[in-house]
Parts: sequence; C-alpha cells; structure tokens
Amino acid sequence: MSESPRITKRVQEILGYYQSDAPSIRANLARLLMSGRLAGTGKLLILPVDQGFEHGPARSFAANPPGYDPLYHFELAIDAGCNAYAAPLGFLEAGAAEYAGHIPLILKLNNSDSLFGGDDYSQAVTGSVQDALRLGCCAVGYTIYPGSSYSQEMYENLQEIAAEAKSVGLAVVVWSYPRGGKLPKAGETAVDVVCYAAQIAAQLGAHIIKVKVPTDHIEQAEAKKVYEAEKIPIGTPVERIRHVVQSAFNGRRIVIFSGGAKGTDKAIFDEVRAIRDGGGFGSIIGRNSFQRPKPEAVTFLDTCMKIYAGEDA
Repeated sequence: MSESPRITKRVQEILGYYQSDAPSIRANLARLLMSGRLAGTGKLLILPVDQGFEHGPARSFAANPPGYDPLYHFELAIDAGCNAYAAPLGFLEAGAAEYAGHIPLILKLNNSDSLFGGDDYSQAVTGSVQDALRLGCCAVGYTIYPGSSYSQEMYENLQEIAAEAKSVGLAVVVWSYPRGGKLPKAGETAVDVVCYAAQIAAQLGAHIIKVKVPTDHIEQAEAKKVYEAEKIPIGTPVERIRHVVQSAFNGRRIVIFSGGAKGTDKAIFDEVRAIRDGGGFGSIIGRNSFQRPKPEAVTFLDTCMKIYAGEDA
C-alpha cells in the first residue's frame, strides 16, 4: 500500500491560519490541500457541478451529453486530478459509494433554481450536515448573496449550519456572491464589492471563500473616496486579486475564484495566472470544464494546474 504524501511546509503554513479549529477540521482542510495534481502546493482546483439545479439540465449538460450522468463528473474530477468535487445532494448520492475515498467531496447545502420568479435572490437549504457525514464529505458548501434583501436571513442560516459542521469536524466553504437589492449588474464584480463579500464570508467563519474575479469598477461612493485617498492599487488583475486576498484577513483565509460562464481558454488561463500571481489560492471551475468533451476538459484543467504549479513557463 502506498503511503500518503507528507504534508508540505506550505500546507502546514495554511493550516496554521486555522489554529482555533479542531484537529478534525484541520485534517479535512489538509485532505483538500494534499489531494490531486496540486497536492502540497497550497493551491486548489475544484470541480463544482451545481448548474443542473441552478440553470436546468439542457442549459448545463446538452453541450456535452455525458454530463447528464452524475458519475461522469466524479470521473472527470478524478481523472483531471482536481483537489475536490462539489455538488448538491442528488449528484453526490448517485456516486459517493462507488467513488468513496477517490476524491474529497464537498456537499453544497443550499441551491436555487432559475424558475423562481421572485424579485430578489435567495437559496433554499437542500441538504444537511448529516448528509455530508453520511456521504463521506470533508466539507460543506453554502452560498450567500450580500446585497440581497434575503442576505441577513442567509447569514443567520449559514451561522447555524457552520456551527453544526464545525462541531462534527467538517470544513466550511462559502460561495459569497453579491447580487440583488439595489446592486446593479456591474456592481456584482466591482472590486470593492468583491472584497466586501470576501470579508463578510471570513467574518461568518468560512474556512474557504469563493468569490468572482473582480473588475476595476468601484461601486460604492464612500468606498471610492477611500480607494482614491489611499491610492489602493487596483489597476491590474493581479493587483485586484491581491486586494481581495488582503480583504480576507490579509491572506489568512483560503480564497478561491469562480471560473464563471463559458469563455475562451486564453481568457481563463490569463485569469488563472492573475490569481496565482496575486496570491489567490486557486479556482473552482464548472461550466468551462464539464461543458466540453472529457479529453479536452482534462487537458484544459491540466493546463490550469500547470499554471498554478508554475510549470507554464
């Protein structure tokens, strides 16, 4: 039987940011950081597949029909060497037994659907901490929408779920996506708003924070005054990533960035380089991975991992 790789100094350093957490939580964070192609580097590349719930099956999987099968996504994440696979309850239940121990799992505990006709953004709790334990997950995931009229309720729900997850040794991953309320579309990815979203998630006790890659737009008038007065550098993608990481307890919380809607490979690889060079901890890439044939997806993800590992020169 092969031995597990020894935890690297970089991973030990990151685990040191979480000294108030139980050893079981730190062990699960180590599982994430010591798995897959990027094991030991301190970088993460996670495959998330919640789009079937969020956007519907055809919009999510018709571009690559094998994706209708939940087992396909386990295999893609494993074959590509991802650090983890994240999905809602149904997709994980469909393959957790067959792939037990093959890859760390993250159960997404809340989701929304595009059929909802409400005038603001929220999500329903669709899984439990006990489900995550039953399926052998190392972490739970939860989305919050800072700016939404439902944000305060979502924060309270997260606090309860995070407390329960931590009490049984699971890590907490927070998708922090500003939207809704009076926030315009351009404001959702404004650098000041993304930084605020990262700070909120960190204050709510997230171990890992997922945000969108920020633009150079500044949405809040009061924030703009501070950015200008203090000359905060946000002119380049690398500077903006660095500022987001700074906003999550000065880099003492793991911050990863969304892959977003399907885009060109060059644009995505450029973003990955900016995340790496700005001190980000990695990416969580869904549609840009599973909406292409598997061999192409594996090659695409391998390129992203090579960039994070510094092997792209």
